Amino acid sequence: MDDDTERRIGANEAAFRKVNESLRAGKTLVAADRLFPFRCECGVLGCNRLIELTLPEYESVRAHAARFTLLDGHEIPETEHIVHRTDRHVVVEKQSAAARIATDTDPRG
Repeated sequence: MDDDTERRIGANEAAFRKVNESLRAGKTLVAADRLFPFRCECGVLGCNRLIELTLPEYESVRAHAARFTLLDGHEIPETEHIVHRTDRHVVVEKQSAAARIATDTDPRG
């Protein structure tokens, strides 16, 4: 996969992460096991699917700038590898150019 494609995928995923950060901002003081809808943060063009995460699950992904949560099967092996899998989602870690974009655009700095 060329660097331009990796950068485009990384930019798409960063944009979806920003949407999820906005969704997360409105949720405070809730039960740790309550599921909330978040947007799949994959780089698949046209994906608008939702996944359900608890706030602790979401926060564990956000603790690493190069990690994203997405539906199983939406991963792109050329730019990321799976670091965690549940029955509802997978967590991937970006590599190469996409990892640099993920880190540079991390809203949590």
